[in-house]
Amino acid sequence: MQTSSDRHEYPAHWEADVVLRDGGTARIRPITVDDADRLVSFYEQVSDESKYYRFFAPYPRLSAKDVHRFTHHDFVDRVGLAATIGGEFIATVRYDRIGPDGMPASSHPSPTATSAGGSVASAPPVSDEAEVAFLVQDAHQGRGVASALLEHIAAVARERGIRRFAAEVLPANNKMIKVFTDAGYTQKRSFEDGVVRLEFGLEPTDRSLAVQYAREQRAEGRSVQRLLMPGSVAVIGTGRTRGGVGRSVLANLRDAGFTGRLHAVNRSLPEGQKELDGVPAHRSVRDIDGPVDLAVVAVRAEHVPEVVEECGRHGVQGLVVLSAGYAESGAEGRERQRELVRHARAYGMRIIGPNAFGIINTSAEVRLNASLAPEMPRPGRIGLFSQSGAIGIALLSRLHRRGGGVTGVTGVSTFVSAGNRADVSGNDVLQYWYDDPDTDVALMYLESIGNPRKFTRLARRTAAAKPLVVVQGAGSAPQGHAVRATRLPHATVSALLRQAGVIRVETITELVDTGLLLARQPLPDGARVAILGNSESLGLLTYDACLSEGLRPLHPLDLTTAASPADFHRALSRALADDACDAVVVTAIPAVGEGSAGDAALAEALRSAAERVPGKPVLVVHVELGGLAEALSAATSTAPQAGSTPSGAPERPHPLRPLDRLAAKTTDEVPAPQNCSRLIPAYPAAERAVRALSEVVRYAQWRRDAAEPGKVPGYEDIDEKGAAALIDGLLARGQGLTLGTEETCELLGTYGVRVHRALPAPTPDDAVRAARDLGYPVALKATAPHLRHRADLGGVRLDLTDEEQLRRAYGELTALFGTPEELRPVVQRMAPRGVDTVVRAVIDPAAGAVLSFGLAGAASQLLGDMAHRLVPVTDREATSLVRSIRTAPLLFGWRGSTPVDTPALEELLLRVSRLVDDHPEVVAVTLEPVVVAPRGLSVLGASVRLAPPPARDDLGPRTLPAY
Repeated sequence: MQTSSDRHEYPAHWEADVVLRDGGTARIRPITVDDADRLVSFYEQVSDESKYYRFFAPYPRLSAKDVHRFTHHDFVDRVGLAATIGGEFIATVRYDRIGPDGMPASSHPSPTATSAGGSVASAPPVSDEAEVAFLVQDAHQGRGVASALLEHIAAVARERGIRRFAAEVLPANNKMIKVFTDAGYTQKRSFEDGVVRLEFGLEPTDRSLAVQYAREQRAEGRSVQRLLMPGSVAVIGTGRTRGGVGRSVLANLRDAGFTGRLHAVNRSLPEGQKELDGVPAHRSVRDIDGPVDLAVVAVRAEHVPEVVEECGRHGVQGLVVLSAGYAESGAEGRERQRELVRHARAYGMRIIGPNAFGIINTSAEVRLNASLAPEMPRPGRIGLFSQSGAIGIALLSRLHRRGGGVTGVTGVSTFVSAGNRADVSGNDVLQYWYDDPDTDVALMYLESIGNPRKFTRLARRTAAAKPLVVVQGAGSAPQGHAVRATRLPHATVSALLRQAGVIRVETITELVDTGLLLARQPLPDGARVAILGNSESLGLLTYDACLSEGLRPLHPLDLTTAASPADFHRALSRALADDACDAVVVTAIPAVGEGSAGDAALAEALRSAAERVPGKPVLVVHVELGGLAEALSAATSTAPQAGSTPSGAPERPHPLRPLDRLAAKTTDEVPAPQNCSRLIPAYPAAERAVRALSEVVRYAQWRRDAAEPGKVPGYEDIDEKGAAALIDGLLARGQGLTLGTEETCELLGTYGVRVHRALPAPTPDDAVRAARDLGYPVALKATAPHLRHRADLGGVRLDLTDEEQLRRAYGELTALFGTPEELRPVVQRMAPRGVDTVVRAVIDPAAGAVLSFGLAGAASQLLGDMAHRLVPVTDREATSLVRSIRTAPLLFGWRGSTPVDTPALEELLLRVSRLVDDHPEVVAVTLEPVVVAPRGLSVLGASVRLAPPPARDDLGPRTLPAY
């Protein structure tokens, strides 16, 4: 129950920026008493028909009473939200809580109101239902404003204890009926007195989340598309002398052949000058006759606010801010960056940058080079994202060199350098690439991940449609990047990205190596690799590299140095036709005296052989002599690459889609990769070729596994309600606590996890009594932090079969390590012998809930041999988790040992996953050791920590990151 002191406090946390269906942005915020003039102005711009649909009668203007009612809210029983652009209302939504008598709760006495005699008036019971109503300005209908407002008002209502909305809509108001029915909430519909009444619960459902994610993808993808496919561009800050940033970008746009309208803007231009470098010139964006879709800003940081204001008032859709002097320069710059984002979003604009290198779209229908890259990359099928401008230059350069003379496959489709990524981030670009038919492979260099939970979700969906290769910086985020902190080690984050299907590589060299293989060749069906060539030594190096990377190489075939192109053709054809082969690595050294003609002949021989069996990848390892790599890039075919599309995926053409196609697409329409020719990638070292191949093999296996992700099993003995009640009772004691032994055992027991009792033994007599209670044989353990789980230090004595052995062991422990008070000894019944393992779960504020597994002791503590999966874990993921650690053979009978009960271990992992997923208040669980025997397992130690869970922005309404 809200008190009188907090019912009217302004809820600033309800403010949010959202991306609308067409890619523009709007701000959603609570309506206050200061909004009376804005509300009246907004209402005057709404058509009579929309007013009629809202009030069920002609209602040309708002009365003073109406204005007061619609601007005075208690933010509990009466709440109004507005969507604004440029500070003006474009839509409103409000709810009124319904009292038990069906009247608005606001018509009842306040719980704190007093009667004339001074007694407190009784308040009616608080209802959990409210009436909701929308009004959208006609000019902004169809942009998804009402859907976004519904998500936000529903979140507000849930926060205020409202669980159901009711809405009355005229039957002819199809647009509003569709807003409610398409939201995905559980609802019922009735028709009475000529009005359609809709009632729906506000708890998120699988369908409502799916609808929300689909809308998010369309909107964010569209917002990036508007930046990459502008019809007109203005470069602001084109200096009067050549060589500056703005002038360089203007030249790059012009020289690339930008197909739209191009404008130069320089406020210092002399009166009457109408042209600069052959481009129409203006002193201000406001002087441009016609729309401007994209503005490239290259002025000093102190002048940017004025430019943003002019662009916003002119209706510019997006900004690429090349200007530096923002968060990368310190505290003052960070505040300047926040103000830049706040200012741009107020006008519905999205920003790439600041401190950006620029953006590129090589499509023949756009030819956009709004960047500092002096040369337009070759058109191709690779999408490239880099947070660093310097790394972006390096990647463009390497792709250019490795692509040779080839256009259409190994070139770039789009390039985005986000700089400080104050607004548009890698997540937004992933949303665009997901269903971009011009991009087959996505390469990303990330110095930081602003929202790991969302990035993982988007990466998993993208990787299921097209490969995603990522280099992630291991150090701290650059100063210009505002990112949420994660407590997870870098290696753990990398493992979670791999789980999501990301091809995680360490260097930009590996990024290019892997990207070229994916762009040029089909995915392999397995890890069996044939090796053939004219160098025995190079073949053996390749064989060893395959073994090191976990591939299954066949014995190399040495064709000798006398091999001709025809010999290579025959050998490659036989290898590709062999059912025991999934991929082929060709090793080649140049023949003496043959020169470029010999290279071209060999390249053509390999290409023609590869195209006869198109479903298997072929790679070439060459020495950096001669021109074989260039010849392979030049040996092209017009035949489409078979095997590059998933089974059953439709073939699709590649024309640049019009702007309205992305908004109309559904997430089920995932385009298949469409490489246009079979090009064989060449590598100057066997290790680089095999490393790229191994990554592609793992990705192909992930794709196959992703088709059958498994399920989260249910267990009849899980007492979810009992666990919830126990957790609520424990948390009532404080904000966070580590549970005691009995409480830990009780909570884990509600999920079927049984922990062996460990009885304290502060004296030898207590130890003997504990052993009698538990039954011999027993173990005596020191639980002091420096000795806990350290049998190697002598702090654990096992298989004590009687009182004499127990007392002797007790005396030895205290003699070696100190007093019982220091050792904290416990007695525990002996468990069956097996392999000691450790199971952990933790909720990270940035990445979410993570389940980890490894062997206990040095394997996990010293070597870091732990495997990780995001919660909830499916049965297939639990199986792979157990097998993912390097020391997994110890569980499966290594060197003749008895295999242990891994199905029991997998069930334990699934139960812990369910506990953490069902109850996010369980922020940490550690089970150590878990002794896995040939039959069954024993949990010998456990700890649980409870705390209020971190806020989950992925379950709330769609919002852009706060600035």
